[in-house]
Amino acid sequence: MRHFFTIITLLIISFCKCNAQPTAVKNMAKSVFTLTTYSDDGTQLATSHGVFTGDNGEAISDLKPFIGAAAATVTDVKGKQMNVSHIIGINELYDVVKFKVDGKTTPALMATSASTAGSEVWFVTYAMKSPAIKQVEIKNVEPFMDKYSYYILNMDMQEEDCSCPFVNDEGQVIGLAQRSATSRDIHATDANFTMSLQTSGLSLSDQAMRKIGIPPALPSDKDQALLLLMMSNTDNDSIKHASIVNDFITQYPTLVDGYAARAQMYVNDNDFASADKEMEMALNKAEKKDEAHYSYSQLIYNKEVYKSDVPYQQWSLDKAEEEINAAYSLNPQAAYQTLLARILYVKGEYQQAYDIYMPLTKSTASNSELFYEASQCKQMLGAPNEEIIALLDSAISNTDTLRLRDAAPYFFARAEIYNAADSFRQAVFDYTRYEILVNGNVTSQFYYIREQAEVKAKLYKQALADISHAIYLSPDEPTYYAEKASLEIKVNMMDSALESASKCIEIAPEYATGYLLLGLVQVNNGNKEEGIANFEKAKELGDEQAQALIDKYSN
Repeated sequence: MRHFFTIITLLIISFCKCNAQPTAVKNMAKSVFTLTTYSDDGTQLATSHGVFTGDNGEAISDLKPFIGAAAATVTDVKGKQMNVSHIIGINELYDVVKFKVDGKTTPALMATSASTAGSEVWFVTYAMKSPAIKQVEIKNVEPFMDKYSYYILNMDMQEEDCSCPFVNDEGQVIGLAQRSATSRDIHATDANFTMSLQTSGLSLSDQAMRKIGIPPALPSDKDQALLLLMMSNTDNDSIKHASIVNDFITQYPTLVDGYAARAQMYVNDNDFASADKEMEMALNKAEKKDEAHYSYSQLIYNKEVYKSDVPYQQWSLDKAEEEINAAYSLNPQAAYQTLLARILYVKGEYQQAYDIYMPLTKSTASNSELFYEASQCKQMLGAPNEEIIALLDSAISNTDTLRLRDAAPYFFARAEIYNAADSFRQAVFDYTRYEILVNGNVTSQFYYIREQAEVKAKLYKQALADISHAIYLSPDEPTYYAEKASLEIKVNMMDSALESASKCIEIAPEYATGYLLLGLVQVNNGNKEEGIANFEKAKELGDEQAQALIDKYSN
């Protein structure tokens, strides 16, 4: 009998020992939280869980609840709610995210070594008082990326426990619970992999990141942070951009870039006084004063060029010139001279601007844009077409063949000069090169312009195709129908001309040219009476050519 009780006692002790929860595991439960995400209108989008990984708000969870979210909060085991402020890194393939909340947090430890198949780990759920903690077996371990583990576990899990942690006996997190999309298995991606996630300068190009309204954290690498700052300005998300700008200034208070970006935000809102104060702050705090003066000048120049209709007394092109001269005096850079030339050009000082551009074209800083801008100066100075074309030739020939699309505006500008010089076929060739370089992304006005050059070059078939395409793009523009009718008369396509002129009048009953052209078609078809009546209508509407045609065909 005594032997029987001894066996029972040993079995009880053994059972308790196997299921006893290590203190480290119980303590780790303090790091589990509930995650809640919200849509744009503030309604709840999704809930999940996760664990804190740092004492300053760093945390990991599953990514899915963040997709489409405009905001998110976490609630710790004490009931304290904190806002998610930044996304530190994401991986859509493994459905994991690393982020930061505003507040102090209790971190969990990450596993220092991988757990093995067949071993047991602890599953720790979220609770404010007594979290459920149970032991589960690792069914399989799949290595990935040479140093991480992907775990498959034998267990059932309630939906509300998704993304709660699996923990080893030392209280270290090996991963967060994830449901399989193809089976009943529960998976866990190595927590150390999630911890390795970080943003980069191109994070805003990530499709998943673009679906999250919470801004990305600034990369720790300065060059990557600069790239992210630049990319955020083109992302059309003002909230993310503002966050990145403010973070950049905090992290790099002696770099001009953050202040210039925030000043540009003020300029976008026409708050020039705040922009001015921001650039004054940049001048005081920036390590490189020349860059601060340059950015200040650039800001003023852009405002005076693109927002000249919104006055701000403290800013002018003279002020922009003063700032760029200050930059150049501190550090004689070619970029500063280029901006000075642009300022002078806008001020109407074309010769002075040209005199700056030309030495730059002969320096190591030479590039195609300098030749192009010099050609614009020559054009404003009334220089011979040959001189302007020579500069545009240089702009084109100095364009990197790997970036030939950059030469598109140079071809268009040269086409315009060829047109003015009556070299119509050469103009048509350059217009066509321009169209090719911009992948056909041109307007109806482009086809109208090229059609007129083609008519003068007697390229009538091409001209008809272009004016027809202009009409296709802008079917309610009477000028295009009038141009088409005029060309069809020229090539004796009278039936088509009749249709085009009639359509012109239908669209614009008060457009005199339509009646004039319809009259020409009619008299050429032997309908003098109707034709003269339309000449009279054109005259009534103010066409100066109508009387001469009335006199000609009335005899």
